[in-house]
Amino acid sequence: MTVPDTPAAASPSPLDTGVGVLDRSVAILDAVDRGARTLAEVVGATGLSRTTAHRLLQALERHALLSHERGAGYRLGPHLARLASGPLHAMPWRELARGPLARLAKATGESAQLYVREGDVRICVEAVESANELRTSVPVGARLPLSAGSAGKVFLAWTSAADRERLVEDASALTRRTPTGAKLTRELATVRSRGWAASAGEREDGVGSVSVPVLGSGGEPLAVVSISGPVTRVGGAAAAPQLDAVRTAAHEIEAAARA
Repeated sequence: MTVPDTPAAASPSPLDTGVGVLDRSVAILDAVDRGARTLAEVVGATGLSRTTAHRLLQALERHALLSHERGAGYRLGPHLARLASGPLHAMPWRELARGPLARLAKATGESAQLYVREGDVRICVEAVESANELRTSVPVGARLPLSAGSAGKVFLAWTSAADRERLVEDASALTRRTPTGAKLTRELATVRSRGWAASAGEREDGVGSVSVPVLGSGGEPLAVVSISGPVTRVGGAAAAPQLDAVRTAAHEIEAAARA
């Protein structure tokens, strides 16, 4: 259906600061936050012309305030989360995550971690070790890559197309199983589609992991919950039965962060 290049019947945002381009941009962000995903839906929700909406959508995407995925349309972008990185990092993540991670470690028998993104790395902000004698250990404060391991892939899968392209291009293999280039790009599309990631020996030989995002109100990952352990027990074929427990922990932390 063709959308005419004239304002739709819907009223623009009632907020008028006198700075037109800012008001229109905020109206678009509000519309996407409320569920407008396509250009036509944004036009209908804001009352902007098709030309103006398209121009602003492209500009907002270039600044990573919006991201666009083929087949899914526009969503709030990762730069919004990074703009709020001070408050996000100031959140009591350790307190919010400690109980859910302890229950996750007990339920799966594996070590559990919570990561947040900082620039081009992920940082472990809380961890509970497995009680098994053979286990993996990620210390709190560890800075790990985004391009290897299941938690890194979750962050990459949800970032903007431009950011993802840059990071994939810069990615290098840490082990013989580390996906890079086109293979990594395909894996990230799968991660985004199914909502979780697994890895086996990608960051470190013999180590597997399963990760699920802790989502904000705009659908962006504020943090990532992971379990890790020997590849004989975690990741790969073992990922599916472990997934429910990881999801439960992520949802518990989401609920606590929004309370």
